[in-house]
Amino acid sequence: MPYSIDRPLAGALALLVSSLGNPAHAAGIPTLQEVTVSPRQQDLIGVADSATEGTVTAAQLRNRPLLRPAEALETVPGMIVTQHSGDGKANQYFLRGFNLDHGSDFATHVLGMPVNMASHAHGQGYMDLNFLIPELVQGIAYRKGVYAAEDGDFATTGSARIDYRRRLAQPFVELGLGQNGYQRLLAAGSRPLGPDGDGRQLLVAAELTGYDGPWAQPENLQRRNLLLRLSDGSARHGYAITAMSYGAQWTATEHVPERAIRSGEIGRYGALSPRDGGRTRRNSLSAEWARLGDGEATRASAYLIDYGLNLYSAPSGYIGGLQGDQHEQADSRLVWGGEARHTWRLGPALRDTELSVGTRLRQDRIGRVGLFTTEGRARTGTVREDRITETALAAYVEARTQWTPWLRSTTALRRDEISADVTALGGQYNMGNGGSVRGGQTSPRLGLVLGPFELAGSTEFYANWGHGFHSNDARGATSRSNPADASPIDRVPLIARARGAELGLRAAPLPGWNTSLSVWQMALASELVFVGDEGITEPRGASRRHGVEWANYITPVDGLILDADLALSKARFTHPASSGGDHVPNAIPLTASVGISADRDGPWYGGLRLRYLGAYALEETGSHKSSPFWTANLRLGHRLSRQVQFSLDVLNLFDRKANDIEYWGGACTRSEALQGSCNGGIDGRLVHPLEPRSLRASLRIGF
Repeated sequence: MPYSIDRPLAGALALLVSSLGNPAHAAGIPTLQEVTVSPRQQDLIGVADSATEGTVTAAQLRNRPLLRPAEALETVPGMIVTQHSGDGKANQYFLRGFNLDHGSDFATHVLGMPVNMASHAHGQGYMDLNFLIPELVQGIAYRKGVYAAEDGDFATTGSARIDYRRRLAQPFVELGLGQNGYQRLLAAGSRPLGPDGDGRQLLVAAELTGYDGPWAQPENLQRRNLLLRLSDGSARHGYAITAMSYGAQWTATEHVPERAIRSGEIGRYGALSPRDGGRTRRNSLSAEWARLGDGEATRASAYLIDYGLNLYSAPSGYIGGLQGDQHEQADSRLVWGGEARHTWRLGPALRDTELSVGTRLRQDRIGRVGLFTTEGRARTGTVREDRITETALAAYVEARTQWTPWLRSTTALRRDEISADVTALGGQYNMGNGGSVRGGQTSPRLGLVLGPFELAGSTEFYANWGHGFHSNDARGATSRSNPADASPIDRVPLIARARGAELGLRAAPLPGWNTSLSVWQMALASELVFVGDEGITEPRGASRRHGVEWANYITPVDGLILDADLALSKARFTHPASSGGDHVPNAIPLTASVGISADRDGPWYGGLRLRYLGAYALEETGSHKSSPFWTANLRLGHRLSRQVQFSLDVLNLFDRKANDIEYWGGACTRSEALQGSCNGGIDGRLVHPLEPRSLRASLRIGF
């Protein structure tokens, strides 16, 4: 059963956060305070280096209706977040013509900690953001492309760094209830520990979520989230120590052959496998420190993460008669590491150049990562099981120079080294695999900025070029044979190289209107493509992409935010696949979003968002495409008093009958398997339907 959020528990949490409150704030309206973050708050100049970087503020998130926590990343222009399984699993991400799968080409950090998991049981770069608490987000600093010195592994399309608040205006408890068994309880508060009220702060938050979803097989999602944060000062000058604990368990309705729904064998929200799903955990301790001095700045961070996942799925439908083809992917690891950066201003003799040097260390100690055959979540055999120690070390130097009032440059050089030791622990055909592997890359990066010019308001022009990479699974780089049948396989390189370039502009044509336009291209040495009949991603050939992005942010008056984004892209393999096609499957060529948020600190507030996904190729020839669709989410809120506020979210406002995700691959329905007509899988469309219109109401009480 989902978590039961009863009155005693709500009361206990309310008492906890109210004890953290600052009495001086008790009379205020119980909303989270707005925080505005500069695009490059860590740097001394504090200006953009490309047309496609920026920061999402708390004000932009405050009235944004979200179906899932990771949808906070859809504030990054052009980013799409979907799901093809249960809500305890990492989402599917799409950006710049990339099917990022679960995060293989987009790097995300939360409170200085990496979220992407290398050599993961389910997918390389697995990026599970279900532990995110959107109400606590202070800002999301994002960059696109491979141009920033700080960005390394997985940052092929870009990166995001998510920071939490260090203090709240006052503590609160929020209770959410909705259709399909949705329950959520969030309690959060902070208090100063020093006598002046402006020094050290202690922030505490607790979240419980339960959800069944619209599925014929209830999702039975149970999620708990805890946070404890001690801080002093700001992100630019101060420190923060954060402990987090997250856990979830769920039953999943996987994507299914579309013909199973069309034939009436299952309903639109039906399942073919009764016990798919899983459980996961993420416990962490992190520390961040920064100092801003006269002409110099220093920051450093360190972290320790305990992570685990047991994922049960049957992605090929129902192959195998009465048994099905469910398997378990298991991952248990300890991740530790840190980074440091120091910046100097070199003085007038060197045009006040900012010189930065930085280093980063990360080690994944994966005790066991494996693939097992299962029946009803009980293991029946071991395909492969391994132990992996993977270490990544990076160093970089970056120089930012203002040559003239209208010309500045950023040059950087980064070196990454990755080494891995793989030991085979189990699997009949896996014991000959394993070994040690190393890889490295030197990545030059260059950016030029022209302006500002008085063209349609303040205008700057940008040119960027750079090299980047994503790592491949260490098992793929050391295995000699397929662990399923001992057939020989080719090893993949540990590092897949990328090269990108971009031209763009930023302008402020009218007061309150900021717009950016960019044209970009990207070449990738090894593509990761979803294989539907195996439920995995595998490296394919090299690919090329190019596209155009247009982003707009408008604040005509205080409290009113309008945004509109448009992204077009084209993705093709450098060499055609065996089928004769060169389309990259699931690379979305057109996305658009429009949103409005209104909150002038009066009794009413709200937000409306529309999102469009264009049709994309499902396989290499492009003969089969997904169906394009619009969807909309609405939030409407009312402050009943200075202490109480109520909000209503309407998700999928127009009840669109579309698919959250579509694939093409070999699969079976239950009837086909039982009739013996499947023969290992029939190629066809695999779908996971968009959730229907649903209502979620929330009541927040401040203290």
